[in-house]
Amino acid sequence: MTSVSRNKRELSLEQTEELLKTLKTRFEKNVSRHKGIEWGRAQDKLKVNAEKLRSLYEMERTGGEPDVVGFDKKTGEYIFYDCCSETPLGRRNVCYDNAGREARKSFKPKDTAIDMAAAMGVELLTEEQYRELQELGNFDTKTSSWLKTPKDVRDLGGALFADRRYGKVFVYHNGAPSYYGSRGFRCWLRV
Repeated sequence: MTSVSRNKRELSLEQTEELLKTLKTRFEKNVSRHKGIEWGRAQDKLKVNAEKLRSLYEMERTGGEPDVVGFDKKTGEYIFYDCCSETPLGRRNVCYDNAGREARKSFKPKDTAIDMAAAMGVELLTEEQYRELQELGNFDTKTSSWLKTPKDVRDLGGALFADRRYGKVFVYHNGAPSYYGSRGFRCWLRV
């Protein structure tokens, strides 16, 4: 059972207004993350997409501090990443996926990165996206984040995670059943 609400109900007007205010403030405070992008247009797309608003709300609620990091000209979609300095606090202590969780003989965590992301309506960052995020600042200098793992690695029992240490970004592997208090996951969303 996931700790993230699987309830797909729409946000209340108050929750929507508070979320949009938080996102706008973060957007204006971190202009270097989204040069040439206007908040008003992103906000207009959000206002007509209750499902995406719900996903951003879950990203925010679990500590991700989502922000716009790009715009896809082909699809007309805005791209949001978790931009909190350390891996989101509300998404730590999780195995990579349910198969990893079930492989544990004892001390199974309550949730997994893949299941939580699915319940939130988002995806884990890939290695490429994680490196793009790290171009925007210094993230995960004390924590680490699970990454979307290629099938061939996962089929062999492994999963990827990454962090920033010594001024460099490192991508590592671990068994999918492992979990740590300082490891969570970052996610992204297209709107």
